[in-house]
Amino acid sequence: MRPGPGHEAARAGPFLGWGQSNEVRVEGMGVMPVAIITGASRGLGRALAAALAGRGWDLVLDARTAVVLAETAGELSALGGRVVALPGDVTDAAHRKELVAAAQGLGGLDLLVSNASALGAEPLVRLEELMLDGLRQALEVNVVAALGLVQESLPLLRASESGTVIAVSSDAAVEAYETWGGYGASKAALDHLAAVLAAEEPELRVWAVDPGDMRTELYAAAVPGDESGRPEPETVVPAFLRLLDVRPASGRYAAPALLEAK
Repeated sequence: MRPGPGHEAARAGPFLGWGQSNEVRVEGMGVMPVAIITGASRGLGRALAAALAGRGWDLVLDARTAVVLAETAGELSALGGRVVALPGDVTDAAHRKELVAAAQGLGGLDLLVSNASALGAEPLVRLEELMLDGLRQALEVNVVAALGLVQESLPLLRASESGTVIAVSSDAAVEAYETWGGYGASKAALDHLAAVLAAEEPELRVWAVDPGDMRTELYAAAVPGDESGRPEPETVVPAFLRLLDVRPASGRYAAPALLEAK
């Protein structure tokens, strides 16, 4: 965050370790003005982008489907903030550079949300049937591209007074569910990258966030025909906003627990 006139930079508490609670509620703190969100045309990415736009954030949004992303950007622009929509593939290094350059054009970068995800197989299959190329794709999108975007973003995040990275994780990263092995392994790797990044960059906040069950196109592709009545992504967005408002220590957080703590 770049302070406006009369704004004193907020100080977060010291880094206590991965996952340890150290909540600091900052009185009078304004919102962080610029965020990059990947996978932002639908689902959780879109819902979080809408919530931030409603708070006056400027946004750089990524998704692979240009038409849907443009529609999303148009709707969010009506909420008042500036929205830059850049369709592309996060595994493309040139596209990642474009995203960071767009944030710099808006004044800097305060929040990076790695939300774009690949399953590795649609629908999901047991490990004995998982194509290795599918596993490679999940690792490229969910881990390698996420790290690449962090690497591009670090100079701007370090320059921000509230530099923050959110890695959207999954309970499949820590629980053994049949058919979720490839996707879960990629999210477990993402969690560990986030943990190490937090140790290496103690001035940043780095949160791996498990959003919990949601009704998304990704889940429908993973488990077609599941009619279990999962909640809409908008219902978990308040957990992400709580993290941004309270700024606890870097760590891994589950959205349901954050919502219960409110």
